Amino acid sequence: MSTAVAVAHPNVALAKYWGKRARPGNFPAVPSLSVTLDGMSTRTRVTFDASLAKDEMVLGGRTASESDHARASMILDRIRRASKEKRFARIESSNDFPTASGLASSASGYAALALAASTAAKAELGIDVVSDLARRGSASAARSLFGGFVELASGAPEGDENEVLPAHQVAAESALDVRVLACVVTEASKTSSSRDGMAKTAKESPYFSAWIDAEHRFFEEMKRALAAGDLATVGELTEKSTLAMHACAMSAGVVYMRGITLELFDVVRELRKSGAQAWGTSDAGPHVKVLVASKDALRSRAVLEAVPGVLRVIESKPGGPARVVEQG
Repeated sequence: MSTAVAVAHPNVALAKYWGKRARPGNFPAVPSLSVTLDGMSTRTRVTFDASLAKDEMVLGGRTASESDHARASMILDRIRRASKEKRFARIESSNDFPTASGLASSASGYAALALAASTAAKAELGIDVVSDLARRGSASAARSLFGGFVELASGAPEGDENEVLPAHQVAAESALDVRVLACVVTEASKTSSSRDGMAKTAKESPYFSAWIDAEHRFFEEMKRALAAGDLATVGELTEKSTLAMHACAMSAGVVYMRGITLELFDVVRELRKSGAQAWGTSDAGPHVKVLVASKDALRSRAVLEAVPGVLRVIESKPGGPARVVEQG
């Protein structure tokens, strides 16, 4: 047997990724910019074992869904082709935060899987290739291989599915003096996956092309603001990108927000009126993450924890890259 364990952190997209290119290979239709979160993590063990008749995957103590299993095996197949490893593998993965509910568990999950599997297989792949492998499982996972602030470019409209498209760090963890407060409003998994939601949005939203154009502008403006250390502009653009994404999705009948989600956005606006530097963002789920200046984190967290319907608040700093913690 050959085994390795990797730990990766989820990330929250500030300039949002929503939509895929109409080509094989899981290429995003828009560029995205994210921050890796140190307050949540996925731990994944991959073991190549000659006694296995097929790949096996256990997520949170339960057999993984057919979709997750298929994506994991696709990544393993690519690693097997790139190495001398021919055995099937057992994947055991767990999160210390809610899974498949809009808190980016797929990002940290596939990042940890790609890193652990390539290490266990002794594939000697560069970080760009490992990031590209993770992207094939979940596009946002390409970003979770890196720490700090990370970009993932949009894929070309056409091309070979074997095109390599990794993420890249654009700023270190210290680029902004910021905290991210994740307001958890449910422990349950969402009923509509991000992948299905994106496909339906691209097919049915009358605003999808406008979203594509707007997100390219948000991304470029946010990169400039990040380089200048301008938290206020990054925060303002984060909210704009979030609301534009959800408006586009809702116009196709894809609704992830709940009443508590909208209420939390109101609370964040009230925090700003009271002098706090705080901006809200939300992904394909009902939770709200609040980007807040470090000096305002304690007060903001107390206000958010007091909102009825908020189960808990997970506070994070910009986190580090995925890492191997065991191998043998």
